[in-house]
Amino acid sequence: MAEMEEYAPGTFCWVDLATTDAEAAKSFYTELFGWTANDVPVGEAGMYTMLQKGGKHVCALYAMSGQMREQGIPPHWRSYVSVSSADESAEKAQELGGTVLKQPFDVLVVGRMAVVQDPMGATFALWEPMQHAGAELVGEPGTLCWNELYATDLEVGMKFYTGLFGWTVSKTTGAIGQEYIEFHNSGQPVAGTLQIRTEWGEVPPNWAVYFAVEDCDATLAKLKSLGGKVEVEPMVVKDVGKFAVVQDPQGGYFAVAELKAPPS
Repeated sequence: MAEMEEYAPGTFCWVDLATTDAEAAKSFYTELFGWTANDVPVGEAGMYTMLQKGGKHVCALYAMSGQMREQGIPPHWRSYVSVSSADESAEKAQELGGTVLKQPFDVLVVGRMAVVQDPMGATFALWEPMQHAGAELVGEPGTLCWNELYATDLEVGMKFYTGLFGWTVSKTTGAIGQEYIEFHNSGQPVAGTLQIRTEWGEVPPNWAVYFAVEDCDATLAKLKSLGGKVEVEPMVVKDVGKFAVVQDPQGGYFAVAELKAPPS
């Protein structure tokens, strides 16, 4: 278990789900992961539902706006990266070829954020913390454990993200049958990326979120009983664990991971 009070700049710190049916999504995810839900009014934007495990915030969800639906944006999980300055990071993202979809703005008194699209089209958020640093619990069952970029061009992705966050990279091959890039922040692994393959079908560039689970197969059985779908059947990665890509009843994709315990 890892309780978090702060995140180093350049570290993924939060994820939230934009969905077409917030009430149905709350029911699905609380049943699946044992989370509790706490609705927080956010003015004209409606309600932001904080999802908790053991009384600690782990992620959130909210209903998509009418404008988002009109634009054809599907339900999706968004990943947030902690930064020292949302304004400076947004400006740098543009200099590196990214697009700022939402210019930096204050989120009440909890933080300042911007939404960025990388040169390939994958979106993520920049988060400059004030009263809210991010998830208070990570890396244990029912919490965020990994963020992974599905890329159309690994070189473009590496150039953009190393330039933006100062990440370094390490490359591996063999474990999943293709090259895998791991991003490091100050020597610590913070995310990964791999090339989108033709056989995956129409998969757009995106940042996928992984939630840790105790038992991958049992979680998938429960997910299906709750109306979810298994999009990529469980895959075992040597020395890492067992993974599957799934979809919630409203269409939001995420992954579950039964991680092997690190050597003692």
